[in-house]
Amino acid sequence: MNSETGQNAALVGIPSVAQNFALRFSSTPRGARLARRLAGQWLDERGVPYGSEAHDAVTLVVAELSANAVRHGHVPGRDFRIGMAFGTGCVRMEVTDTRAERLPVPPGERDPAAESGRGLRLVAALADRWGWSPRSDGPGKTVWAECRLPGRPAVRPRGAG
Repeated sequence: MNSETGQNAALVGIPSVAQNFALRFSSTPRGARLARRLAGQWLDERGVPYGSEAHDAVTLVVAELSANAVRHGHVPGRDFRIGMAFGTGCVRMEVTDTRAERLPVPPGERDPAAESGRGLRLVAALADRWGWSPRSDGPGKTVWAECRLPGRPAVRPRGAG
């Protein structure tokens, strides 16, 4: 479910992330760093070069979502996974953890002086859309974000013209 609209987050033109980039990482700070680095390498190899605005935005979103999975979604002995896919005009990132009871709180619903939650503020500022859904293959949740990429056609939500 999209946390903003309550509708399915799938977009036209975005294949399953498993068909593109999908890896599991240890639910540790080291695992989060490795997820960011491999996501950045994957982007560069597919024409979104290191140092570009799009590359920096996407890798920062992956870093924040991975860090949140480690900090707030950690269950001892369980990994988190990331998936990425190119769609029509964008890249979609998904980070899945195994903790279902700790759900993301949108930045507008959080106390601005709170010690946590700054990561989702960054995600909301950098991504064109983001949300979460219950994990489809077990306990937990998937937090997703989509960033438009320059030079690619705009993304249209399912059911739009």
